[in-house]
Amino acid sequence: MSIAFTKMSGSGNDFVIIDNREPVMENSAKRDFVSKICVPKLSVGADGVIFIENSDNADFKWDFYNADGSSAEMCGNGGRCVARYAYERKIAPKKMSFETTAGIITAEVKGSHVRIKMTSPEDLQRNLEIDVNGKAFKVDSLNTGVPHAIVYSDDIANEDIRGIGRGIRIHSQFSPAGTNVCFVQKQGENDLRVRTYERGVEDETLACGTGVVASVLLSSLTGLVKPPVRVQTQGGEFLTVGFEKTNGDGDFGEIFLEGSAKIVFEGTVVEL
Repeated sequence: MSIAFTKMSGSGNDFVIIDNREPVMENSAKRDFVSKICVPKLSVGADGVIFIENSDNADFKWDFYNADGSSAEMCGNGGRCVARYAYERKIAPKKMSFETTAGIITAEVKGSHVRIKMTSPEDLQRNLEIDVNGKAFKVDSLNTGVPHAIVYSDDIANEDIRGIGRGIRIHSQFSPAGTNVCFVQKQGENDLRVRTYERGVEDETLACGTGVVASVLLSSLTGLVKPPVRVQTQGGEFLTVGFEKTNGDGDFGEIFLEGSAKIVFEGTVVEL
């Protein structure tokens, strides 16, 4: 085995990116490869793997996998990372489009920062009551490429992200696919802090782009924030979400996510 890869980080969300336009791996081998290469200490370690493929509809297509080998329709931070990778490798211009299961995503590279236009959110649900181990949680939910349940917190630093997050993630309300779970606390006039339990990773991650977007949009419906909104992630970095003012009906107009996308290192996988 000899597969070249690039390790990237989008605000603490880390990914292995592989150029598969001239195939280095068959589709049938991807899930097993991903589940092994994403394991920390035993391999490269990552929250997910992105394969860049050829597209007839955009500059390129991605094939995205969570750390457990499951597929995901969309990932905001992964989108920003793959956009910078594609620009640096001359696969796409600074202003580009790429194909995902969630639809065509447009992006603009600004040095080490990337701004992407998100797909229109779906499946707005508000004021759900979710029971986890005998305790009721009031939850809002929105699909911003992948589904996210939002829990509003007054003490986000001390929340049981893994315990509560896992309980909501597998709750029957969100079956069979499950949901990501974001904990949200207002920090300033138009500032939030967000912590996310991600399905597929099955743990808290340092950042989640689609989760940040869902958290901002749902918080705007409650009157907590107005655009643009700055969000602090668990990794300590900040993401900015811009959108058009909503009337409360779930139509947010054009939605943008912007933040850093860092190239951490490049290497070659020899053994797994």
